[in-house]
Amino acid sequence: MMMTLIVVAVVSGALLLGAAWGLYAPLSKKTEGFLVALAGGALLLSVTSELIQPSIERGSLTIAALAVLSGAGVFTLADWLVKEKWGGGSGGGLLAAITLDGVPENLALGVALIGAGPMEVAALAGSILLSNLPEAAGGAKEMRGDGRSKAKIFALWAGTAALLSAAAIAGNVLLEGASESQLGAIRCFAAGAVIASLANEVFPQAFKEDDYWAGLATAIGAVLAFLLGSLGGGGG
Repeated sequence: MMMTLIVVAVVSGALLLGAAWGLYAPLSKKTEGFLVALAGGALLLSVTSELIQPSIERGSLTIAALAVLSGAGVFTLADWLVKEKWGGGSGGGLLAAITLDGVPENLALGVALIGAGPMEVAALAGSILLSNLPEAAGGAKEMRGDGRSKAKIFALWAGTAALLSAAAIAGNVLLEGASESQLGAIRCFAAGAVIASLANEVFPQAFKEDDYWAGLATAIGAVLAFLLGSLGGGGG
């Protein structure tokens, strides 16, 4: 449990650090776009190697595929509702992305910590951290355009961090006795939500703000995720 709490604190702390960075420190549009693309690249690789691939190897391809599609569908619907019906622009989309893909993602993180050594979980935790930091920075910065106070915006991100922390702890505690097929479905649902968020939120924002440098940043992020996966013994 101690390792779980440490990993959760680091991953969720990245949201708070990113929000503080976006609100109180200078962050140019190009830098923001580059960092968001880097985060997307890290998730692009880790979502397949740390969530989908192990679930297929240990379970059913059909269940994995259906779970990925379900995760992507739920995220896409929620993202549409936030933007089109609830007026969640100016950073609200990124906040929704982090929350909607973060809950199942952190459930999967909690599951991954069950019986795992520190290096085994380094890839997934590291990739989530890499994505949370710049996404929170960009989202918090954009939310300033809505006229909200910095304190209110930071409190919103703090609440999100607390929710995701609770999801990771719940995944670790409540799903310890779950079957491999159930755990695989959770991982793949998270993967589908992450993939949809990359397509709807992360990469469009990165290209808009950093143009063609976003492609290089995405590749750098993927390489970093590969290195983290190698540390964990997964080779990617």
